[in-house]
Amino acid sequence: MSLIIAGRFQTFPKAEAAAQRLFARGFLEEDVTLFYVAPSGQHGLIGGDHQADASAQEVSKGAGKGVTIGAVLGAIVGAALFVLFKAPWLAAVLAAGAGAYVGSLIGAMAHARSGERAAASSTSTGNHDSANAVDPRHSGVVVAVHVAPELQAEAAAILRDAGGKEVERASGQWRNGRWADFDPVKPPQPVREFAEPRA
Repeated sequence: MSLIIAGRFQTFPKAEAAAQRLFARGFLEEDVTLFYVAPSGQHGLIGGDHQADASAQEVSKGAGKGVTIGAVLGAIVGAALFVLFKAPWLAAVLAAGAGAYVGSLIGAMAHARSGERAAASSTSTGNHDSANAVDPRHSGVVVAVHVAPELQAEAAAILRDAGGKEVERASGQWRNGRWADFDPVKPPQPVREFAEPRA
C-alpha cells in the first residue's frame, strides 16, 4: 500500500495551480494526479453509488398492505354484487382480484411518497451501498499525491496553502500515476493539522 495525501478543490484551475506548486517543490508528475469526485449518488456507473432510492425502500411493505386491504374490499364488493344483483361467483372473485391489484398500487404509491431517509446517526460507512447512506465526501476536484512518509507533512501543507479543503491522508494503491483504488464513498481521513487553509 502507498501513502497518499489528497485535498479537494472547487475548480480544475485551482487544482492545477496546486499541482504546479507541488511540482515546483520537487514532487514528480507521476506522483501527482487530479480527478473529479461527483456529487453524492452519482459515483461510478449509471445508477450511481446508491442501490435504491430512499423513498422506494418501503414500497414492498405498502404493496403488501394494499393487496390485503384491496382484496378484502374487493371481496366485500363482489359479495354485495352477488347478493344484490344475483351476479355469478366469478364476479366476486374478479372484484377481489381487481381490488387486490388496485390496493397494491395505492399502497405502494402511498409508501413511496411517505418514504423517509434514515437519520444520519443510523448510517455508517459500512452501508455506503445503502440508499440511506450519508455521503461524507463532497464533490470537487481532488489532487492526490503519492508521498514518502517524510514528505507527507510538506505535501499536506502545500495543498492546504493552495486552498485545498479536506486535506486527507490515505493508504491505497498507486498505479500508473494515479490513485487506483480510490473509493468516493469512503470517508476521508483528515490530516488534522492541515484540514483547512490558514486564515
